Amino acid sequence: MAKQSVAEQFVDLLVRAGVQRLYGVVGDSLNPVVDAIRRTRAIDWIQVRHEETAAFAAGAEAQITGKLAACAGSCGPGNLHLINGLYDAHRSMAPVLALASHIPSGEIGLGYFQETHPDLLFRECSHYNEMISSPKQMPRLVQTAIQHAIGQSGVSVVTLPGDIASAPAPEKAEEHALVTSRPSVRPGDAEIDKLARMIDEANRITLFCGSGTAGAHAQVMEFAERVKSPVGHALRGKEWIQYDNPYDVGMSGLLGYGAAYEATNQCDLLILLGTDFPYNAFLPDDVKIVQVDIRPERLGRRSKLDLAVWGDVRETLTCLTPRVRAKTDRSFLDKMLKKHADALEGVVKAYTRKVEKHVPIHPEYVASVLDEVADDDAVFTVDTGMCNVWAARYLTPNGRRRVIGSFSHGSMANALPQAIGAQFTDRDRQVVSMSGDGGFSMLMGDFLTLVQYDLPVKIVLFNNSSLGMVELEMMVAGLPAYGTTNHNPDFAAIARAAGAYGVRVEKPRQLAGALKDAFKHKGPALVDVVTDPNALSIPPKISADMVTGFALSASKIVLDGGVGRMVQMARSNLRNVPRP
Repeated sequence: MAKQSVAEQFVDLLVRAGVQRLYGVVGDSLNPVVDAIRRTRAIDWIQVRHEETAAFAAGAEAQITGKLAACAGSCGPGNLHLINGLYDAHRSMAPVLALASHIPSGEIGLGYFQETHPDLLFRECSHYNEMISSPKQMPRLVQTAIQHAIGQSGVSVVTLPGDIASAPAPEKAEEHALVTSRPSVRPGDAEIDKLARMIDEANRITLFCGSGTAGAHAQVMEFAERVKSPVGHALRGKEWIQYDNPYDVGMSGLLGYGAAYEATNQCDLLILLGTDFPYNAFLPDDVKIVQVDIRPERLGRRSKLDLAVWGDVRETLTCLTPRVRAKTDRSFLDKMLKKHADALEGVVKAYTRKVEKHVPIHPEYVASVLDEVADDDAVFTVDTGMCNVWAARYLTPNGRRRVIGSFSHGSMANALPQAIGAQFTDRDRQVVSMSGDGGFSMLMGDFLTLVQYDLPVKIVLFNNSSLGMVELEMMVAGLPAYGTTNHNPDFAAIARAAGAYGVRVEKPRQLAGALKDAFKHKGPALVDVVTDPNALSIPPKISADMVTGFALSASKIVLDGGVGRMVQMARSNLRNVPRP
């Protein structure tokens, strides 16, 4: 029996870790690994058109499944293209193993063709980043990389020179059992007891929830009822906490709506649950703050804490809730629910005003109709920019839908490649890419990947021929919009030319039918919706110093737009408020 090569052993390790696909672009130093995949049925090579797409797709797959996913790039420019998608995966806590193949080992450091130093390049966007410089390091180094990616929920990078990949693997190499899931982390009794005392002493408690509340919806609702607390959320917490929530007061931050800001700033105890919310200007500095997080390095890095609790949100609340006294005074909760409903009612008019006849089409209307016609278990991938706004305000979570975007890294062009990774996990599940024309055109080449694999991704293209969020930033800063206009083609015609379903929508009455027809289509489809680039109304009193990158850090209300079906939920919650 022929000896196993290092490349073959690497592929075997991926299979043992549960990896089903390796996304990438073939090439020279990567060829031994790709050939090893060709000769096994246990894992598929997914050929994309750009390595950035490979990394985004792997990150999305990991977020959907909660399991390790993988991508690869050939030496030099090939693996360099991975870096943006890996940053996104790492900041999204997605377990991803990236293979950065390398130039011949004997040429490293001598200015060889396509030479870079992956072990330096990927240091900031990974928990583990090492180079295999000898076959003797296999399989222990790759096993260690896998454990880091899974155990710390992020990226590991393995650099592998092509000549070492082709070399024989060491005989009788030691392999240990791989850990492929994470345990729950329970805080100590001392922290639980201290938090319980703080809660018992507080009169007005607010919960602010992030993505760390995934799987803890029931526990958060039970705790909120016990302490009569309004519940706000960050963007990444929306899909996990907003649905079936009678304590909902909306979202805070740049895209915020409702009474979340008031609830977090008018309480006397704010409890941050599983959130690394970056915009500290929205957080209060004159109330007691407790933060609960599975990642101890995140505790206290956004605000001064009165108590830091290292633990899983679900386990923490399971231990905490029985130890706190049930509160009977719900005046603060009811006040915030009323403020929330009033705030939503106030912006509904902006959405309902002749939008069904407005040309170009209001993007709010597109998002609202999309929310109505999409499946109850759809996966939405959302481009950074104005698509974030429409997703935050119009997509209705229900515990089955997923919403994935570059919410922490803030990259353009993420929606299409993330849709690829999401769709590969389940071809029968509806995957919808909410793409902006700027983001879509940046990585448009990988629309061909949808066609090549007949992936039934549906792209809803918000085509306003501009970089809308950048224009907003410029306007708020008092600058004229410049360099933000796109001269776009008929994207639907491009889709049809590529062999996919494509339709262009220019009038509101065409929209619902076009979306339904596209969703019924068995393969990839693109709905190019021409939207109004002037759909935003800027609050009149925002100064330039309020703008920091993507955040209008000092404003409470940023965009004057509709809120879709959220107002219905707010009205429903108000019915539960006791009347005097």
